Amino acid sequence: MRKRRSCGGVWVSDTARRPRICVAGAGSIGCFVGGLLVQAGHDVRFLARSRIIEAVARDGLTLTDYSGLDLHLTALAMTDDPAEALAEADLVLVAVKSGATAQIATDIQAFAPHAQVISLQNGVANADALRRALPQADVRASVVPFNVVAKSGAAFHRASSGDILVEAGPLPSLGNPHLIWTPHRDIAAVQWGKLLINLGNAINALADMPLLDQLHERRWRRLIADQMAEALHVLRAAGITPAKTTAAPPHLIPHILRLPTPLFRVIAAQMLTIDAQARSSMWEDLSRGRPTEIDALQGEILSLAERNGRQAPLNTRMHALIKAAEAAGKGPPGLGVDDIRQ
Repeated sequence: MRKRRSCGGVWVSDTARRPRICVAGAGSIGCFVGGLLVQAGHDVRFLARSRIIEAVARDGLTLTDYSGLDLHLTALAMTDDPAEALAEADLVLVAVKSGATAQIATDIQAFAPHAQVISLQNGVANADALRRALPQADVRASVVPFNVVAKSGAAFHRASSGDILVEAGPLPSLGNPHLIWTPHRDIAAVQWGKLLINLGNAINALADMPLLDQLHERRWRRLIADQMAEALHVLRAAGITPAKTTAAPPHLIPHILRLPTPLFRVIAAQMLTIDAQARSSMWEDLSRGRPTEIDALQGEILSLAERNGRQAPLNTRMHALIKAAEAAGKGPPGLGVDDIRQ
């Protein structure tokens, strides 16, 4: 008989059974993380859209990355039925977009109310939203630092590095040489640090160009820097200190981005260790005609600014331009720096 974990979050079983895992939201991050867990021998079910289910059934799931990983998986347990995906789940990895958090919380409450839950989502508010909806569950926030690009069919390419940081506490063993999970005692500060970096997602989506190409052009870097500096002023007014999520602390990143390109390439070499294929998830959302997570990124900065009597005109501009691109439904608009700064 299957036994649940104890109230302390420690897995118990009659045998050495690994937990049953549900990846709730098999998009780029969900497929990549879930696929590596399958490779490591875990019992994984994927809650996915029909497009992904059909592509995996036809071609299998292919995972590649910047370091040479080349993995092909078949016969995965994929469904678009929450009841089937969540049945008897011990651990739910939530990888849906921020706008779908309320619905997935309802599904978890209905079909896996005692499962441990880890949010793999962008932004700073999703784990708290899950906790409010699932008061009996052990919900953990996390930060996924790497970028995953969706290729054709069911192929996904990790284009940058980093370990997944998880709010400290008891967790099942999820080890895999290609997927490291590291506990962190101040995950909220890390989330804010990651949000600052993710503010650049909108610029990349509006420009319709690879991230690496943007970082090699000073005019684009200065735009990214100005938006980040504006957000840092808002966080400071709110009494929030973001944690370092790159080699440089957050308050120095705008200064580094503004450096002349030859000097930037030397000082910020680690920022340039990303795959030439890398683009932002927001670019992918516009390309596929999906709602973006702009409200969970720039929207959070605008809410903080309003509550603390501050202005954030550049973040306001990014928010408006992405909303306009969503409404137009024509994909990334391919704007230039001057168009965005207008």
